[in-house]
Amino acid sequence: MILDLVRLLLLPGLMVYAAISDLFTMTISNRISLLLVAGFAVLAIFGGMGLHDALSHLGAGATVLVVAFACFAFGWIGGGDAKLAAAAGLWFGFDHLLNYLVYASLFGGALTLLLLEFRQWPLPYALGGQAWLMRLHHKETGIPYGVALALGALIVYPDTDWIKTIDLVRLALH
Repeated sequence: MILDLVRLLLLPGLMVYAAISDLFTMTISNRISLLLVAGFAVLAIFGGMGLHDALSHLGAGATVLVVAFACFAFGWIGGGDAKLAAAAGLWFGFDHLLNYLVYASLFGGALTLLLLEFRQWPLPYALGGQAWLMRLHHKETGIPYGVALALGALIVYPDTDWIKTIDLVRLALH
C-alpha cells in the first residue's frame, strides 16, 4: 500500500513543486531531481522492476541528461530544467519518453509565447509589488520551463505502468 501511495503521489507532487518553485523563483532545487531519482530507485527495487526495464529507464534518463545539458551549454534552458527533465525521463523510460518530450515542448512553446506577449504590456500598478511577477515580467528573464516539464509529466504519467499497477480500489478501502 505504501508503494502504491508513493507511485501515485511522488512524481506528480515533486513535478508540481518544481513548477511552482520555477514560476516564483526561477530556480529548481537539485533536491527535487535527487528525490525523483531516489524515488525511482526505491520503486524499481521494491516494486519488482526487472533489470532490463531498469536499465532501459536509466538509458532514457541518461539520454535526456546529455541532450538537456547540451541545451544548457547553449543557454537555451537552465541547469535545473535539464536535471528535472532527465529525472522525469528516468521515470518515463523510452516507452513514454517521446510523449513526455512532445507535451513538454508544446507546453514550453505556449508558455514562451504567452510570456513574450505578457512582457509587451505594462504590468498593472496593483501587481507591481509582487517581486516574482516583476521578475517574470522583465524582458531579460528566462522562461520558467519547469512549468512546461511538470505539465508534460502530469499529462503522460497516468498512462505509465507506475499508475496502471496501482490497485486504486484496494488503496481507497484502506
